[in-house]
Amino acid sequence: MSITNTDDEPLSPAGRLFVQPETHQIINCALGLQQPLTLDATKTVVSNSFMIKHPRFSSLLVTDNHGREFWRKIDLQIDRHIILHSDPVSEADNDESAINDYLADLSVSSPLSTDKPLWEIHLLSAHKCVVLRVHHALGDGISIMSLMLTLTRKLDDPQQTPTIEPLVSSSREPRGLGTLEKVVKVLKSIWFTLIYVFEFVMRVLWVNDGKTVVRGGEGVEMWPRKLATAKFSLEDMKTVKNGVMNATINDVLFGVISFGLSKYLGMRSSDSLKEGLRITGVALVNLRPSPGLQDIKELMKKNSGSASGWGNKVGIMLLPVYYHRNGSDPLEYLNRAKMMIDRKKLSLEAVLSHQIGYFVMNFFGAKVASILNYRVICNTTFTISNVVGPREEITIAGIPVTYMRATSSSLSHAITMHMVSYSGKADMQILVAKDLIPDPENLAKCFEDALLEMKEAAVHI
Repeated sequence: MSITNTDDEPLSPAGRLFVQPETHQIINCALGLQQPLTLDATKTVVSNSFMIKHPRFSSLLVTDNHGREFWRKIDLQIDRHIILHSDPVSEADNDESAINDYLADLSVSSPLSTDKPLWEIHLLSAHKCVVLRVHHALGDGISIMSLMLTLTRKLDDPQQTPTIEPLVSSSREPRGLGTLEKVVKVLKSIWFTLIYVFEFVMRVLWVNDGKTVVRGGEGVEMWPRKLATAKFSLEDMKTVKNGVMNATINDVLFGVISFGLSKYLGMRSSDSLKEGLRITGVALVNLRPSPGLQDIKELMKKNSGSASGWGNKVGIMLLPVYYHRNGSDPLEYLNRAKMMIDRKKLSLEAVLSHQIGYFVMNFFGAKVASILNYRVICNTTFTISNVVGPREEITIAGIPVTYMRATSSSLSHAITMHMVSYSGKADMQILVAKDLIPDPENLAKCFEDALLEMKEAAVHI
């Protein structure tokens, strides 16, 4: 406990949610390098970045005698936040497996110490990797990615930070809508909002997915984890996207997940599964006006309560996929995903889920809000998020970055998936409860094969 000072700043409602035991979350970002980054070079890069200028990254999390959380500004000691591992961190045969083993262990058993600001940089010298650990209370994926890029520079222009433009996607907003079309659109929005918000409430109360080999539940967040990486080409994803009118990269991603999960379930337990079995995912949705990464200077200028400012500006969508046996048209998975996501985006589900959480937090407290969020996770099957990274190649301290990946603390889901795109590639980290899914590498291959089959179908249209 701590007595608050007059300069202490209270946590945002979302920040309070992420420090509760049921919904405690740390974001773990891994950057592969062409050669190891030294301790001195890391200190120099951090010292010259916007990271230490942001007040959240130089503030302690303190709690008053009434249980209310605050940020307290302190003098930052950078040495305490940089951890060097000179020796291999795992007995795995290759660097990728060793890093994934390390991240899997961090996701369950390694909280951040509250006697210093809630972030760390781990240097895995033997594996040519840097891991940035940031508590989710400090910001969401968009905020953290935008801030992390201030540590980097463009490979072809070392004086410039990376561009942060969003991926170009097809516009779904028809131009020149008439009065009747506008009325129909409003009515559809109201109808889909009512349906999806009702479904969301039912998920909180008692409705849950049926039992499958990939379904987690209460207490699974404490089970040991394994981590595998599914690797996609953005060009392949764009080829598939172009095979269906007005599709987006997110549609393709969810079509791949739907197809890949059907493949994996068919391998594990096809005889006991009903055709069309529903498997529900929890998708994290960026609520900022701009869909891409943000200019860090602008984020820091804006009030943290604004729609586009720093913090956790995310809502939730429940996105169902359905099991189908082998033999289905690969592009049908994309068509179904697009139709469902179009309806979800037409609704206000993501916005209202954020507002409902804000209301519960303010009137019933962080404990109740975290329990409700925990129930949504327990009653669904997987988590999915997608953050757009820089398009061009980047460097840290002059060393080229070979990949960017992200995962988070384990949830009661047996599968948690986070995709990050970088320089023409998209890597999806698949964190699983290994007692339920002992072979995440096979699951990753199912997703990779799903995209390739969808691409083959798209080029032959």
